[in-house]
This record gives sequence, structure tokens and C-alpha cells, in this order.
Amino acid sequence: MSVQTPTTRALSDQIVADLQDSLAQTIPILPKAFVRVLAWALAGVVVLLYKYASFIALQLFIAHASAQETTVNGKKIVPLFEWGILIGVGRPNAAVAAQLSTTVTVTNQSGSLAARSVLLYSPTRVVYETVADVALDAPTVNVTVRAIGDDQGGDGSGAIGNLEAGAVLSFANSPANVATDVEVVSQVVTGADAETIGAYRQRLIKRVQRRPQGGAYADYQAWGEEVEGIVAIYPYAGDPGEVDIYVEATEASSGSPDGIPTSPQLDAVLESIELNEAGLATRRPVNAAPNVLPITRVAFAVTVSGLDPDNEENEAAISEGLDEYLRSRKPYIVGLSSLPREDRITEAAISGIVDDIVNAQGATVTTVSMTPGPAYTLGPGQLAKLNIPPTFV
Repeated sequence: MSVQTPTTRALSDQIVADLQDSLAQTIPILPKAFVRVLAWALAGVVVLLYKYASFIALQLFIAHASAQETTVNGKKIVPLFEWGILIGVGRPNAAVAAQLSTTVTVTNQSGSLAARSVLLYSPTRVVYETVADVALDAPTVNVTVRAIGDDQGGDGSGAIGNLEAGAVLSFANSPANVATDVEVVSQVVTGADAETIGAYRQRLIKRVQRRPQGGAYADYQAWGEEVEGIVAIYPYAGDPGEVDIYVEATEASSGSPDGIPTSPQLDAVLESIELNEAGLATRRPVNAAPNVLPITRVAFAVTVSGLDPDNEENEAAISEGLDEYLRSRKPYIVGLSSLPREDRITEAAISGIVDDIVNAQGATVTTVSMTPGPAYTLGPGQLAKLNIPPTFV
């Protein structure tokens, strides 16, 4: 059965036809005839009821629930967020502002550097401020700063505030007794962009499909992926009483094109596994010690022989296609991963990818080989990538 909302015209005509049958009379065709005006009014009400009922029906399914605020009987709700609260996921992850540990050079060991002193990182125009007062009692002092704004009018939260060690910030108005330039030492808190509605919706669906079971593989995956900037968790049974949890982060949050998480991100995943949103230890079993580890990337060297025509366009297409394919491979976890398996990488599969690419380009190749090979199975926490560029001979 397919539910379709009828048009106002169709409903009006149906009402008029029903009245004609009931009264055994022909309703006047004039547009302003009483019955026809009444039919239009009633049809409008029925169409509204159809649309309201259809909207309510969609809210029963996470895949189609609205992410817009809706007012019902004076109560403002976001149906998709209500699903998240109901199943224990909560609302979408908000953006997180980066916090950095910096080294400030003291020119005169006197007084203190006040909290909320403003600094600027010129390349991105992100504004930072010092978190707390720091006594200027040494040639150099460590100062923690956090992102608070950018030139787009934002509050500085998100991956835009992340900086690598060695980056240089400058005080907007140089305080007394310190140098203007400040060097970043490390990240204290990794900035992460707000979770998109699409990613949040998929996280809800995954939680429903993989309900918490008191420490199953799916539980560790769900707990770890709650952390902002974490894209995937790969849990394995380790030594007796231990669980090995490999973490993959987004490039934007970690600064790594290979998705290698930062130390603060690993700490955040461990905290998420240990404690729930209320700070209570309701998650991992008390006798399971979690080991939170970064993923590793296995680089595959590919040799393509006899590419014809051998030009930059064809080489670039092969490189991009192979890297995309290899990065889609995932380690297999019994009871968690679905079939077909994605952990097996073979020379035949690589050759097939290259053949598809060159055929689309109107080119040909003779042979394709890879190292390690001719077959490789990804182990715990291993993902793949292409050792760019491939060798063309």
C-alpha cells in the first residue's frame, strides 16, 4: 500500500460527487455554489490532516526523522534529537575549541601574564586567549591558550584552531615583560568540527543495530565513536583481562592524512569508554583493562607496466583510484564486521582496479604488481594506503 497525499482539487471533486450521490441531485457547476465552496474548505482541512499524519509517520523511523525544530502543543522538539536521547546517544556532538600548550619568552621576570590575553595566528586569522594567569618567574613559561574566534565571525571552535608544534602565535597587544611571539609546544585539547546531521543519523542507526551488551565489541565501538573527531573504532580481545582498541580520526581533527589520532584524542576515547555522559562508570566491565592505540597504515607499492598512453592524466587517475580503493579496506572483526570481508588485498584485485580505470580512460596496461604481495591480510588496527606515486615502467 502506497500512501499518497491527494490534491485539494481531487478531494473537493470527491466531496461534491459524494453529496450528489447522497442527495440524488446534481450540484450546480457555478464556482460560488454553496456546496462547491464547502467542498473546497473541507478538502483543505483533509489535506492538512494527510500531511500531518504523513509527517508523524516519518518520525517513527530514524532514517527519515526531521532534524528541524517542531512545535507540538506548545512543546518545541527536534524529532531526530529525541531519538538520540531515547536510545542513549544524546544530541549531536558540538564543535570543540582547540587548546594549545605554548612557550612564552619572559623579557623581565616580574609580575604575571594575565588570563584572557589575546593572541593571533596570522595564516588562519584564528584568535586565541590565555586560559589562566601565569607568573613570569622564569626565562620561559608554559601558557595554555584556547581558540575563541576567527575572521568569519565564528567562536574559533572546530578543527580550524588546531596547530602543530612549532607554530608561532603573536600577542595582539604585547603585554609587559614578555616577547610578542609565542611558540606552540603541543595540543592539550584537539579541536573538532560539529557533528553533521548525516553523521549523527548514521550513528543513531548503528546504535540501534548494535545495542549495548555490557562490553561486547559493538559497545567499545559505540563508546569510542562518541568522541568528536573520531571516525572509527576497531576493538579486539587482547591479553587475558585486556581489550585492545584501535582508533581512527578524521584528518581535520588530527592533522594526519592517514587518520592517526593525537594523544588528547586517545585520552578522550579512553575517558568515553570509562565513563558515560553523566561521569558514571556504567560502561566497560570492571575486570576489562582497555588499551587505546592509534591505527597504523600499511603502504602498498604498486608497479604498473606497459601503460599506453603513458601520460600525466592516466597516471593521476590510476594513483587516485588505487589510493581510494586501498583506504576503503578495513580489518575484519568477527561478529562485528559484515560480509564480504574487506581485509584481504590481492594483486588480482589491484590489477582489476587498474584495468577498470585505464579502460575508462581509453588506455591499456600490460601487468600490475604490488608489494607487499601478491596477497596481504590486514591485521588488528591496520588500514591500507597507496605508497604514492606508483611506479610506471
